[in-house]
Amino acid sequence: MSYPSPLSQPQPGQPGAVPPAPASPATLPVHARPGGWAALWVIALLVVLLLGLVAYFVTFLGWVASIVGAVLALLPLLGVLWVVRIVDRWEPEPPRLLWLALGWGAIASVVIALGVDLLLTIALGPSRDPLASAMASVVQAPIVEEIAKGLGILLLLSIGRRYFDGPVDGVVYGAMIGAGFAFTENILYFAESLISGGFAQVTVTFVLRGILSPFAHVMFTAATGFAVGLAVRRGARGGAVFGPWAGGLAVAILLHALWNGSAAFADFFALYVTLQVPLFIAFVLGVILLRREESRLTRARLQDYAAAGWFTPVEVDLLATGSGRRRALAWARSLPGDRTETMRAFIAEATRLAAARQRALTGRDDEALADERAHLARATRLRRTLLL
Repeated sequence: MSYPSPLSQPQPGQPGAVPPAPASPATLPVHARPGGWAALWVIALLVVLLLGLVAYFVTFLGWVASIVGAVLALLPLLGVLWVVRIVDRWEPEPPRLLWLALGWGAIASVVIALGVDLLLTIALGPSRDPLASAMASVVQAPIVEEIAKGLGILLLLSIGRRYFDGPVDGVVYGAMIGAGFAFTENILYFAESLISGGFAQVTVTFVLRGILSPFAHVMFTAATGFAVGLAVRRGARGGAVFGPWAGGLAVAILLHALWNGSAAFADFFALYVTLQVPLFIAFVLGVILLRREESRLTRARLQDYAAAGWFTPVEVDLLATGSGRRRALAWARSLPGDRTETMRAFIAEATRLAAARQRALTGRDDEALADERAHLARATRLRRTLLL
């Protein structure tokens, strides 16, 4: 049996029939908080861990080196967040979950990695063999760090499964976790370079980590997120996600080990040009293909509603393509009072409506039908506001 795209999957779910378009819109439902109370508890835990992490930095690095390291680490982080925002533009994830992903990477993942390193040091003693230290960076660090970051993917899926719709969402959440981890790790590297070698050494470290490789951790953890997102798109639920998660984690560990190994055992710059740059280009192309698949699914699901009279075929084209959205926003700006923000909200609700219907088709979310009705009511109200 053939499918319209390589990422298409069988549809085992049974979504409700699309009701005919009414003469007047339904009562507007209230937005639910993404993650609910579970997200608040995780945030509280992250705050406690952050206090311990700050105490660790100040104790072993000092205030001055820590602050300088944080300022320098903030520069590549801002660039990475800007790129992730572009990737997430098609169907924006809830800000609360994005901040939670960033916090997990920057705080919890780092605390787990430092804790494991401390336990191994206590159990085995400090390593004085340069070869053993190099092997630790190639074997221990990738395994521990990627597992710590990968646990964040499972956490986000658990508390925000209604907002985890497919590979693009997995890449976005994984990228945010990786960006957070890289930020905190860069603080350590920059501060230690400043202490040990002064301005010259910290400049070299900033070029290597802040300019040449700001997306390294982003790509590693995005591989795990992609695997989980693909499994979710296929309808995986509960423990069925663990296998794909482990597969994506293995790829992340391999990429991480390859990156660290190029610095420890090979000519870093030669491998950077011949291997890491092509990998990054492949990553970018992969994200572009995933975005096209999201557009295809959005169009397919909105066409279900167009067939029932909720949208016109022209509106589906405006809502489900990048060029159509640009035309829609330009038209909204020409309306009295500039209704650009209303159009943005309409596009976002229509995209979430399509995603909810796709979840219903896969049968993985028992609340998808309720979400579908809620997004439909909001989209209908916004469409009515635009046309008044």
